[in-house]
Amino acid sequence: MIRSLDYGWRLIATAISFFAFGLGGLMLRVACFPLMRLLLRNTHRRVRYVRLVVHYSFRVFIWLMRTLGVLRYRIIGVEKLNRSGLLILSNHPTLIDVVFLISLVPNASCVVKSMLARNPFTRGPVTAADYICNDVGSGLIEDCIRSVAAGHNLIVFPEGTRTPVDGRMQLQRGAANIAVRGAYNITPVVIRCEPLCLTKGAPWWKIPARRADFIIEVKDDIPVAPFIEAANCEAALAARHLTDYLGNYFHGEKVVNASA
Repeated sequence: MIRSLDYGWRLIATAISFFAFGLGGLMLRVACFPLMRLLLRNTHRRVRYVRLVVHYSFRVFIWLMRTLGVLRYRIIGVEKLNRSGLLILSNHPTLIDVVFLISLVPNASCVVKSMLARNPFTRGPVTAADYICNDVGSGLIEDCIRSVAAGHNLIVFPEGTRTPVDGRMQLQRGAANIAVRGAYNITPVVIRCEPLCLTKGAPWWKIPARRADFIIEVKDDIPVAPFIEAANCEAALAARHLTDYLGNYFHGEKVVNASA
């Protein structure tokens, strides 16, 4: 009986959370961001403040989900994100991973799916915050490199989509190409969720039997120079080796040094 009541409440709480998320995104789009556009004429300054608004909005959303009993979470190593010009790469087990990460990074840019720029509930934040859509073709890598060079903290999911439930990660080479061509060290973030929820292909209402526990761990930086040197400065080869390394890294497997 108690388990049934807990499950029923968490289902209701999840619905409340996502309704609040959609409503908040719509309000930001129709009220907050247009007002900021009128008051802040300088584009760079406006984008900076928009990202702060999104950052605090996502913090409130995570707080709401925790307060309602939808999830619990623990953050490890968050102080490593208190820097500028970071290339932050993370695994992507759940729908709200980007919400967690942006809630931890005030000056965050990120690569998002182009469909989010067309969704009425997410279009406002994505457009106003000048996030990078993944449909810009050959210019995507250059846009990302410029973003980090400008001092923004760029969040990228190397898989490009959520990890399948079976855990088989298929990393794209885009993230590695940003690191190699920009000569940027990588700040890796490992996200764990037990039991899994909001996974790829699962509807929001398919909640687990108990409350989800998230652990978000910011790891030590991964230097990129050894991969570039080992590939004799051939960017494509270095990116391929780095992608393989990251695949093993996020799987939690033992990896060897690139220069070994």
